[in-house]
Amino acid sequence: MKRMLTLVPVAVVVAALAAGCGSSNSSSSSSPTSTPQTTANANLVQTAAGAGQFTTLVKLVKAAGLAGALSGTQKLTVFAPTDSAFAKVPKQTLAALAKDKAQLKKVLLYHVVSGQVNANQVVKLTSAKTLEGANVKIAVKNGKVYVNNALVTKTNVPASNGVIHVVNAVLLPPAQ
Repeated sequence: MKRMLTLVPVAVVVAALAAGCGSSNSSSSSSPTSTPQTTANANLVQTAAGAGQFTTLVKLVKAAGLAGALSGTQKLTVFAPTDSAFAKVPKQTLAALAKDKAQLKKVLLYHVVSGQVNANQVVKLTSAKTLEGANVKIAVKNGKVYVNNALVTKTNVPASNGVIHVVNAVLLPPAQ
């Protein structure tokens, strides 16, 4: 039997974005040497920024106007591509995404699931609905977890408003 995680409708996400973008939370951490694994008081954006391996992701989240929403109190799960994952994307594709805010938001929201879904829950799923609206496929192969074709390289990085699972590739939503 297939299991799917059902999430908040996109209209709720848009409302959260509108409310969250009005706040100006700084993404800088007061202690830059602290590790994300021990800073559960930091929100998702602060945790990603402090990790040092998500600079492209954090930059794009800010460019898309999503930093406020990912810094709020709503529990979220982020499948976060590392800088090396973004390095695999052609530079012209990244540049085009950075210029098209609507498309950039779609791609970024395709990495986010509503609710805190820890690794022990992820491995029991076959798919999860993202805040973008489409589902990501989840599979366990040879003891490794994949989201679509991206390998989950680290799990359960805690944040005050959710959890980060590190992935080695950028997830792209299906073409409409």
